[in-house]
Amino acid sequence: MRPEDTDGTGGNGLRVPMAWLATEYVADELLRTGDLMEPTTLEFRAGRDALALTMFLCERPGETPDPSALPGSRVDELRTLTAYEVTWRGWIRERLAEAERSADPEDPDLALARAAWRWLEETELLAADLDAIGPASWEAGAGPPGDQEVRIWTPAWQLGLPLGHLAVHLC
Repeated sequence: MRPEDTDGTGGNGLRVPMAWLATEYVADELLRTGDLMEPTTLEFRAGRDALALTMFLCERPGETPDPSALPGSRVDELRTLTAYEVTWRGWIRERLAEAERSADPEDPDLALARAAWRWLEETELLAADLDAIGPASWEAGAGPPGDQEVRIWTPAWQLGLPLGHLAVHLC
């Protein structure tokens, strides 16, 4: 079914977001295959949404992703796009704005992509503070009390992007 197909009511019915759903399926399969995180966790969802959003926004018109056969050039492109969080976030915002300018405002695929981005940006997950991890100190009492891991609230996209990147590397 092509992305612009409807539910069979002659064009007056619900438009099915097949492009987004296919992309989300591929991202889900990549993460499951990599066995990086339990599929029931919010971290998994963050990884899936970050990877799906990346794949969706770099899709070529008429191209539907195939989880069993991502071409080497496509894998390289996804590795590059997901490698650096600072440039990725700007790239996502730019591509979404571009898609919104050129797409039908009622496009169900774009609506799901926007919802995924909103969730990734607005949701914070409790995660290890990687900036607090440093070289071991030889001074007594220099570390955090009780050797407990320092945790901070982190935007979901900052956790999901590295998961998506690693899943692409493992495919």
